Formats: sequence, structure tokens, C-alpha cells
Amino acid sequence: MPKTESDVKEEVIVEFPKKYHVILHNDDVTPMGFVVEILIEIFGMEAKNAIALMLEIHTKGKGIAGTYIKSIAESKVTLVRDVALKAEYPLTATIEVAE
Repeated sequence: MPKTESDVKEEVIVEFPKKYHVILHNDDVTPMGFVVEILIEIFGMEAKNAIALMLEIHTKGKGIAGTYIKSIAESKVTLVRDVALKAEYPLTATIEVAE
């Protein structure tokens, strides 16, 4: 007897890519206004949220600017580095696995 579609069951497991946090780190040189600009321009935040996160970074030493798949997170880190270097600020961004 031939098998029909209803006789064959396939289990499909879909794995979503890991997500990564982009972390901005506080330093003693980069102006707060510059960090706010980075958060608005690179991470697409609204000004109010960017200011709140900048203050968190300033007081706690670091903060999560966004969470993305790895390739986008790495691109954001590169953009932050390039813009900061061009402005001659030592602002640092890193990525870590989001849990």
C-alpha cells in the first residue's frame, strides 16, 4: 500500500540565531552628549531613552545599547568604534551573548 502525505510525519526543528547584547562602556573622556548621539544615531533610540541609558552607563560603568544577531551586533560595535575614533574619543563597545 503506497504511503500518503498523512502517513509521513516530519519533525522540523527551527533554531533561531543566538542574540548578542551590544555593551557601551563608560570612560572618563567621552562626553555624555556624544554617547547620547551614538545611542540615537547608531542604535535608533529616542532622545529620552538615550539620555536614561547614558546616565546608566555613566553611573554603573556600562549599559546595553541593543540586542541583535551576531553579525549586526558586530557591525554596531564597528560603527561605534569608527565614529568615536573619528571624534577622537575612547568610547568602547563590546558584545556578549544575551541569556
